[in-house]
Amino acid sequence: MTHYVDHGGDGPAVVLLHSFLKDGEMFAPQVAALGDAFRLITVDERGHGQTPADGPFTYWDVARDVLAVLDELGIDQFAVVGTSQGGFIGLRLALLAPDRITALAVLGTSAVEEDPQIAEAYRGLGALWATQGPTDQLVDMVATICTGTMDSSAWKIKLRAMPADRVTLLMEALVGRDGVLDRLGEISCPTLVLHGSADAAYPVERATEIVEAVPKAEPLVLVDGGAHFLSLTDPDAVNPPLREFLAANA
Repeated sequence: MTHYVDHGGDGPAVVLLHSFLKDGEMFAPQVAALGDAFRLITVDERGHGQTPADGPFTYWDVARDVLAVLDELGIDQFAVVGTSQGGFIGLRLALLAPDRITALAVLGTSAVEEDPQIAEAYRGLGALWATQGPTDQLVDMVATICTGTMDSSAWKIKLRAMPADRVTLLMEALVGRDGVLDRLGEISCPTLVLHGSADAAYPVERATEIVEAVPKAEPLVLVDGGAHFLSLTDPDAVNPPLREFLAANA
């Protein structure tokens, strides 16, 4: 069963999809800043937070999980905001249910499959996690890639508590994902792409590819010095353009 929090509100529905190894709490800055204008729904994606994962899965499966949540809530039309992994899922949602997605915003994400060399490095990291546990070195490495110089002490506590076998499962979903770049021309909703210039996971080129491929994409919003988990690390730069975009399109 997919765990979610419906934060309420009378405005258009907006689903917030978190990044790898995080949970819905990573959108606390957006809930605080945008909750007056939108009905915000944070989802713990499969294998994250309070949502279990009992076997291998793909991001297409997770997109279908999200649709099931919206069905349960009786919400037919909604906007999607996804950071990193949440962006993978957002793109797939826009392809699976084009008639339901009113607007899409993706941050620090990619539409292509993982680079083979990076995929192997991540698999190696997952193997170390499984055999040695969440050592300080491993946890610090993951945190630095994702949040840059931000104080991520609270997140590290959650990382250390995550079962090693679950990390391996989530890692395989990440590095084994398919690419959707050649299908982005099918996305019919207005789309906003935001990316940090200091993103340590994906270069700005990944964001540019999405902007160039999606027919109704807005100009790229590049956050100077922004880290990978952009919505969490750089909310002051993210929230104003995100609010403007959602107000016009959600």
